[in-house]
Amino acid sequence: MAVASRAQPPPQRPRLLQAMYDAWAQPDVRAKLAFVFAMLVIFRFVAHIPIPGVNPDLLRQAFENNSSTSAFLGTLNLFSGGALRQLSVASMGVYPYITASIIMQILIPLIPRLQALSREGEAGRNKIQLYIHWFAVPMALIQGYSQLLILQQAGAVTGIGFSGPNALPTFAAVMSMVAGTMFLVWLGELITEKGIGNGISLIIFAGIVAGIPSLVPSIFDSSISFFGIFLLAVIVLIAIASIVYFQEAQRRVPVQYSRTQFRGGRQYRQQGATHIPLRVLQAGMIPIIFAYSIMLFPSFIGETLATSSTGFMNDFANLLIDAFGQQNVPYYFIVFVFVVLFTFFYTFVTFQQQNLAENLQKQGGFIPGIRPGPPTNQYITRVLIRITWAGAFFLGIIAVMPYFATTLTNVQALTLSGTGLLIVVGVVLDTMKQLEAQLMMRNYSGFIR
Repeated sequence: MAVASRAQPPPQRPRLLQAMYDAWAQPDVRAKLAFVFAMLVIFRFVAHIPIPGVNPDLLRQAFENNSSTSAFLGTLNLFSGGALRQLSVASMGVYPYITASIIMQILIPLIPRLQALSREGEAGRNKIQLYIHWFAVPMALIQGYSQLLILQQAGAVTGIGFSGPNALPTFAAVMSMVAGTMFLVWLGELITEKGIGNGISLIIFAGIVAGIPSLVPSIFDSSISFFGIFLLAVIVLIAIASIVYFQEAQRRVPVQYSRTQFRGGRQYRQQGATHIPLRVLQAGMIPIIFAYSIMLFPSFIGETLATSSTGFMNDFANLLIDAFGQQNVPYYFIVFVFVVLFTFFYTFVTFQQQNLAENLQKQGGFIPGIRPGPPTNQYITRVLIRITWAGAFFLGIIAVMPYFATTLTNVQALTLSGTGLLIVVGVVLDTMKQLEAQLMMRNYSGFIR
């Protein structure tokens, strides 16, 4: 007598692969993912369009010189996804827009008009966003011209200036870079509107990831031991795990809401409990960008004055290069201090814009044991100061990590950027959470449990 065999269940895929399969199986989610991929492909094509009058040989020589300027150019090239090494129209990426956004966030609590707009809901936020777009254009003009001056100082380009016969070529080069930046901003906003994830962040992410493979062969071409490469991989893995932990770390402040309802002519009071999540890394990567932006000026001025024929100027230039060079301990110590200070500064600037205590009181909420109003604001401020110490020191360590990684592993050829790791990990986490939300809406189990 034949025994009927039971149907075997299909093999179970790993959780991450199963979630990716489920996401791709949904037509609308698949269309959003395909749109994001298409926009990033367009970004990479734009990154290979050079500006007018580029000499590839001079560019290659400038990046291969062993100087602080070439090290600075290597860092900028990493964040532009290799676009700066080719001096393409996308060599500035979206960083003028990011700079304009940061400056606008600082100006909002200082200018009453902007502060009033920030409290007008969606219409006010759209108006502020329009101001950021307008402000990004002059920022791109300044940054593009400054970048060309730095490249001219490094010998990568010639004839930069707005006087004589150089005026028209310089104007064409600057306007090409500005147009490339604003085009990338438009692509990023399209991704945010029609895709998944934050478009501007994904553009930055794509630029950083695209620039990493070109750095890997230089490690194996150099005389680095296997132990050094292994130690570098361990440091990177520990840094990524730490970034994930601190990105997700938060202090939950308990909140209760009193709600009054009327049923059948009677008044009922209901209690609801929730919490305010105060993130440890409230400032994100912005303090590191601030610190490195300030630290780049002295070394650039030193490189510029080093060509002077005056003895005093040469001595002063050498002093700046020695004090703020990217290969010594004082430079990274000052970077660490700046990152800690800017973390506190930016955290409390954004905290004041949120008006947590005032909004909590308007909604009938209160922290158990704390009176509403100013006492609530003081309590949240004390909690925020305590957790910001941990976030500030962590960001400081991430900022100086390249120096210690280079010292321990002796890998001089690889530009290991803590800011780049912060951006990559943060964008991946944010995109995974948004994809998780899309899957949970369709009763699927997503990436994060």
